[in-house]
Amino acid sequence: MCPRLGVPRSGYHAWAVRPASPRAIADQDLTREIVRIHECSRRTYGAPRIHAELRFEGHRVGRKRVARLMRTARIQSVHVRRRFRTTGRSQWATPAPDLVLRSFRAPAPDRLCPSCRESGHSRRR
Repeated sequence: MCPRLGVPRSGYHAWAVRPASPRAIADQDLTREIVRIHECSRRTYGAPRIHAELRFEGHRVGRKRVARLMRTARIQSVHVRRRFRTTGRSQWATPAPDLVLRSFRAPAPDRLCPSCRESGHSRRR
């Protein structure tokens, strides 16, 4: 496989036995902390909140690094969207009287402008 990838065998074996870099080790430790905080938050915290929690605990780390480690570990926050409820019309309520006397019936298409009704003008395009 090495010749197909254009990599010498000695380079592959050197890479395979090479110890992890200090940055990779720090990322592993930080990932464990991120997983711990994420589990304690019942999987609701995303990168900004986990970053704030890490900063509160004394870790010096950037938000983008936290986001990258979360993506690598396939950690996502739960998106709980509250359903908004619009006002529903009560079946027992009586409608309010139309004091403006609106007329939404046009004699022909594009012949009625509700704001121009009193002046007698029709809207033309």
